[in-house]
Amino acid sequence: MKKEIRPIKSDISGIYRHYKGGMYRVICLAHHSETLEDMVVYEPLDGKTGFWVRPASMWNETVMVDGVPKKRFEKVE
Repeated sequence: MKKEIRPIKSDISGIYRHYKGGMYRVICLAHHSETLEDMVVYEPLDGKTGFWVRPASMWNETVMVDGVPKKRFEKVE
């Protein structure tokens, strides 16, 4: 059975701060090749090179920090 690739309609490009303090630029959204899960493609802005991917569901989730809910990534630009 062939899986249908659906278009990604979210524009999340921009600069984000991770709840631990790191800064990242979102490049685009992509589909995982096997599961078709939406993935965020991003790069660090701290001088390190390379691109990273993370499931969009994880990118957008809330985490608990010292008992306080915080977004994993907060858009700053």
